[in-house]
Amino acid sequence: MEKSQVLEKIREIGIIPVIRTVSTGEARRVIKAILAGGVDVLEITMTIPGAIELIEELARELNDDKIINAGTVLDPETAQKCNEAGANFIVSPLFDAKVVLCCNQSSIAVMPGALTPKEIFTAWQNGADLVKVFPVNAMGGAHYLKAVKAVFPHIRLVSTGGVNLENAAGSWKPEHLPSVSGTSWPAGSLQLSPSAP
Repeated sequence: MEKSQVLEKIREIGIIPVIRTVSTGEARRVIKAILAGGVDVLEITMTIPGAIELIEELARELNDDKIINAGTVLDPETAQKCNEAGANFIVSPLFDAKVVLCCNQSSIAVMPGALTPKEIFTAWQNGADLVKVFPVNAMGGAHYLKAVKAVFPHIRLVSTGGVNLENAAGSWKPEHLPSVSGTSWPAGSLQLSPSAP
């Protein structure tokens, strides 16, 4: 899938389930539940043991219309390995110019993390496709994001860090933040029953 298609599909879906589990088996269970729920985007964090191999397996197994993000990518070497494994998108909790450059040279979408207005602007200025505002709840949640978006209406932001079942239906409603690109959701923290798909 082309970079522009990946970005458009993420915008349409409006949520990025972040999978952060202690094992590949648990990750697969969460992935299966997310896909069964009709969400076509997944973020596999590098904190999962065997994360790159899992991305490679998913890239082989899933239809081309599914988006596989590689999350918690901290360096350009890992970004390159994830790209080669079949990731459509690279996500980092921080801004590293080398990671963004590596992704742009490989024509893969990239979303570095940033928190302050200066960090957000620097990430965008250096070629980030989207900027992950992290940890957004530590700075006031939706109110902070709305204030940042007011001064940076041209930067596509994604909120993450503290968005959960309790607050997602309230202050994170799209009509309150009309130009925010999406929200990352900590899918690995959801409680799945043993009979969950």
